[in-house]
Amino acid sequence: MSFRLRLMAPLMALFVASVGYPLLYAFYLSLTSYRITHRWDTHLVGLSQYNDVLHNADYWSALKVTGTFVAVAVTIELCVGLMIALALQRQKWIRDFTRSFLLTPMFVTPIAVGLMFRFLLNQQLGALPAVLGHLGIVYDFFGNNNALFSIIMIDTWQWTPFMVLLLLAGLESLPKQPFEAARVDGASTFYTFRRVTVPMLTPVLVVAILIRSLDAMKVFEYVFAITRGGPGTQTQTIQYFTYQTGIEFYRLGNASAMSYLLLAIVLAVVIFLFKRVERAKQS
Repeated sequence: MSFRLRLMAPLMALFVASVGYPLLYAFYLSLTSYRITHRWDTHLVGLSQYNDVLHNADYWSALKVTGTFVAVAVTIELCVGLMIALALQRQKWIRDFTRSFLLTPMFVTPIAVGLMFRFLLNQQLGALPAVLGHLGIVYDFFGNNNALFSIIMIDTWQWTPFMVLLLLAGLESLPKQPFEAARVDGASTFYTFRRVTVPMLTPVLVVAILIRSLDAMKVFEYVFAITRGGPGTQTQTIQYFTYQTGIEFYRLGNASAMSYLLLAIVLAVVIFLFKRVERAKQS
């Protein structure tokens, strides 16, 4: 064994133990009828679990809720994050304090954020509904038509700083010459932003959207801490639905099949986006 392979061996062993084994075991479970309450009655069922998931309307409903959450949350975070990043780039005073203050929500665990907003926005005990009530406004943040949007706003509060961090780094790495040339030519601020800033920042924007979208698809803590998928199934995301199936209903084989189908969907989307980015670079 070469010296390089000997150096990599501990890392590869750790990777196999921490990532490879759980993935392989979950794939094995997805091919069985494994249930925690009937472990002695486990047998191979092949791809029938996957067929059951593909014909499960609740699975596709949860996937639709997750897709809506990701699309809306990431769009808002991108737009707000870009505006804040542009403002911070031009800031002259107390820059370090402002940036550290804005990044604070990122470092709070999502379950703590969920519990905090659960009490802050509670219709009976929450501070914000009480303030709105004194103004004559009655708004149920976790009612039938508002629950998913409230979860999106909570996610936006916590993860917009992540967008700010990436986009600000991208803005500050852009070369100065094109902006100086645009200024000399008399280009307006909006024209410079549209024709110079955005095209040069596109690779950073794509990476930021991709990373944040993949992370947003894992949304679980807010739903678990606040709504438990309700009211009805309005906030039942794919991660929470898989958790319910595998942990609350004990059907780990079915839940493993759900996870692998989701993995296949995510990989397909990532490959598609990377190919689009490569074509855009070549054109």
